[in-house]
Amino acid sequence: MSSVIDIHPHVISDDEGRYPPAPLFGKRSDWSQERPCVVETLIAAMDEAGVAKAAVVHSSTTYGFDNSYVVDACNRYADRLIAVGSVDVRAPDAVETIKAWTDKGLAGLRIFTGGSTKDFDPTELEDERAWPAWELLGDLGLTMCIQTGPVGLPQVRALAERFPNVPIILDHLARPEVADGPPYAAAQSLFDLADLPSIYMKLTPRIMGDSTKGAATPETWFPKVVEAFGAERLAWGSNFPTSPGTLSEILATARQRLSSLSQADQAWIFGNTAASLYPSLAD
Repeated sequence: MSSVIDIHPHVISDDEGRYPPAPLFGKRSDWSQERPCVVETLIAAMDEAGVAKAAVVHSSTTYGFDNSYVVDACNRYADRLIAVGSVDVRAPDAVETIKAWTDKGLAGLRIFTGGSTKDFDPTELEDERAWPAWELLGDLGLTMCIQTGPVGLPQVRALAERFPNVPIILDHLARPEVADGPPYAAAQSLFDLADLPSIYMKLTPRIMGDSTKGAATPETWFPKVVEAFGAERLAWGSNFPTSPGTLSEILATARQRLSSLSQADQAWIFGNTAASLYPSLAD
């Protein structure tokens, strides 16, 4: 099997003087205070788990739009890590800001419309002030991760149609409701995006857990997702250390939940898709 690549771990500095917290929406996430993880800890966890490389996602609920730590951290381990950061894409200087961060090493962007500290607000995804930033992503060949729930999927579709050359990766599979079980009618809004080839999905501990709730089972849910999107548009992300457990435990759970898929599909999900989205992570 190809090398394992994780596209959703986080890092938090232990030096608040050099990297002061300034969380988006003004409330710092509990996990970033209870389970902070410096980059050296992440590398050690990757070594233990057998994870070759990672696209490290900036913690918006710790640092807002200051990507300094994730960029510095990934640059220290440039052979194994790349940084995915956050910029206020609606700001008048968004284009210049993105260029400045990419010059420092940023390899992808993320929009955080809500999550652990705030309800989702999809209006950010339909703000025309962001269009120049999206145009730049297409020009630079950068991906955009979007943290939203089902409420934001109409806006995601509109963005994918407007900017078809920007790969969009939906964090946590956009948090579908799956407890109703097969045929998973409650998740139809997610499957409705399958016709858009630029939309990709992250399979993280959240959906690994949800796939065992109610009438859902991993053996019925994940093959349906693969059938809809293709494994080449699905990628594993650990959400370490946000999600409880060691990186080894999180990876083992993901492997177990996806064990009904073919070896070829698993190879895409655990590495090949990530390498296609972030070519610098390829072997």
